[in-house]
Amino acid sequence: MTVNMTKGQAISLAKSDGGALTAVRMGLGWQAAARRGLFGSRTKEIDLDASAVLFADKHPVDVVFFRHLVSNDGSVKHTGDNLVGGAGSGGDDEAILVDLPRVPVHIDQIVFTVNSFSGQTFQEVQNAFCRIVDESNGQELARYTLDGGGRYTAQIMAKVHRVGDGWKMTAMGNPANGRTFEDLVPAILPHL
Repeated sequence: MTVNMTKGQAISLAKSDGGALTAVRMGLGWQAAARRGLFGSRTKEIDLDASAVLFADKHPVDVVFFRHLVSNDGSVKHTGDNLVGGAGSGGDDEAILVDLPRVPVHIDQIVFTVNSFSGQTFQEVQNAFCRIVDESNGQELARYTLDGGGRYTAQIMAKVHRVGDGWKMTAMGNPANGRTFEDLVPAILPHL
């Protein structure tokens, strides 16, 4: 059963039987917003980029994105760059896989972001979401849908963070500006 999350809401990443999840997929999707033109509605392709920034004690120590598809330790993997989007409320346009038991113990938070490398704003995007899926069975556990557009070029979507021996996911949905994950680190730090 999927939990539809609200901004700031946190959920435990434990299975319903009490066991721990071992592999999760953070899926991101979006669609280009229709624009009215001289010849009716039209859309243009939107290239958003998903990234996962790995933090240890509030310091970024690794990142996974379209130019670095696998974390240095191999625990986090990006499935590849989608240059046009289009899944929206359906499937994932980009996905990042996390093998939770393989994440080194010093990594305490993984923050998922999405940014427009080409500088398109979220006014041109609709149906943007992030979701977490149990990779062992494909079951969607939680979904966070972004509401409205905006004049910003990035979103700090969600974070997965350690709580005791387990993990939690927190929906963030914080707008930011930046073309790359490096541009977003200052905007991420207050949310760690």
